[in-house]
Amino acid sequence: MMKWIPVVLALLLTACSSDSQKTYYQLPTLVAPASSVSNSVTTANQRQLWVESVGVADYLNSPGLVYQTTDVQYVIAANNLWASPLEQQLQQALVGNLSSALPGWVVSSRPQSSNHDVLNVTVTGFHGRYDGKVIVSGQWTLNHQRQTITRYFSQEMIQTEDGYDALVRTLAKGWQQQASEIAAQLK
Repeated sequence: MMKWIPVVLALLLTACSSDSQKTYYQLPTLVAPASSVSNSVTTANQRQLWVESVGVADYLNSPGLVYQTTDVQYVIAANNLWASPLEQQLQQALVGNLSSALPGWVVSSRPQSSNHDVLNVTVTGFHGRYDGKVIVSGQWTLNHQRQTITRYFSQEMIQTEDGYDALVRTLAKGWQQQASEIAAQLK
């Protein structure tokens, strides 16, 4: 019995000393890139949209992906992390998706002139859930010619595969669908 003690201690020390591998995720680009031939001059009659900000709820504003484990509990992953801040990824994806969905518009994350519409988005849900669903929710506000329009969004999608890779792909698909809905309302 005594000869097993060193073996057990060695196994425990090995298990405690091993670092968990961190994995980093970036939202994939799901839209075709804008035409490589683009007009660099903005004409006076082109609609311009400035995506001023995309903010996230506090619990999403961390490096780890979020997973809801019960109706009231959320876990922020320690080893499955966003490669860059989630707010930044969401804004870049939204600009790309809106640019694709709104041909003839100039969509940018920076103001191009003083004559532009301004879009702000707040994301309150962007996570996986214990029942195999993925949640994308929040609200967007558009300022157009001194008029403010606010819309709420909430969607649940089925995650068809297990794992964080599938979660991130499903989140990206939901975000793309939300951009399409915003574009439809802007047209």
